[in-house]
Amino acid sequence: MQKSFRKKYSLVGFLVPFLLLAVGFMVIPLLGMVASSFRGDEGQGWTLAQYITALGTKLYLVALKNSLLISLFSSLAAIIVALFAAYSITRFSVRTRELILMFSNMTANFAGVPLAFAYIILLGGNGLFTLLFQQLGWEVLSSFNLYSWGGLAFVYFYFQLPLAILLLYPTYFGIHEHWREAATLLGASTAQFWRHIGVPVIFPGIVGTFSILFANSMGAYATAYALLGSNYNLLSIRIGSLVAGDIFARPELASALAVILALTMFASIWLNEAMMKRVRRDMR
Repeated sequence: MQKSFRKKYSLVGFLVPFLLLAVGFMVIPLLGMVASSFRGDEGQGWTLAQYITALGTKLYLVALKNSLLISLFSSLAAIIVALFAAYSITRFSVRTRELILMFSNMTANFAGVPLAFAYIILLGGNGLFTLLFQQLGWEVLSSFNLYSWGGLAFVYFYFQLPLAILLLYPTYFGIHEHWREAATLLGASTAQFWRHIGVPVIFPGIVGTFSILFANSMGAYATAYALLGSNYNLLSIRIGSLVAGDIFARPELASALAVILALTMFASIWLNEAMMKRVRRDMR
């Protein structure tokens, strides 16, 4: 009994460095950000003025709308493609699956400034493919502008897709092969099997993946800033410009915008949990 007690607390002791890091780099900065959002400019007095400015200024409302739209678009597009891609991966041999998943894992971590730089080299105004297609007389990229909403959405879709594949891939193993065989013996078509059995089984995974992709896209900063700078109005870019502005900084207003951004992410996670509970209750 005493040995078990000592072993238990010795294992807890290994968590202490992690807890200290979490508190020092996550909890304390978060509390500081929330406190700063209720301060006036230059930290004077307690007030709601920063939230009034954030929610009453068209610039920041448009930034929030743009962030929501590009997050919804890139997440939905990645989910749709990943549903078919992840299912296709499950049909390959084990070795092929491992290679594809390894490549997906690598590309899922290829984001930020390197990703934006790669797209500029390949599809920018003087990019490799842009100039190559022009010399060949192909009009494939004639209407494509990397430095626009469409270009930014395409880049977001690129780093969302491999993550969606990695998250959705395990959900397909929740569908047992004997379920498919039983449905076939009972005369169910492939569409009926997926409608009544397959989709309900993987639906919680789809909803969970969407919430992760949405939060991932809402918080993205480096890719958008490296590609467009301050030329496109996103909430993360507005926060960055207020923290380290070229003319003047307003960290208190940036903290208020960051709290609004965090609440948006928490709302998506809460909706995901509520929907998951409802799905589980309906499946019982």
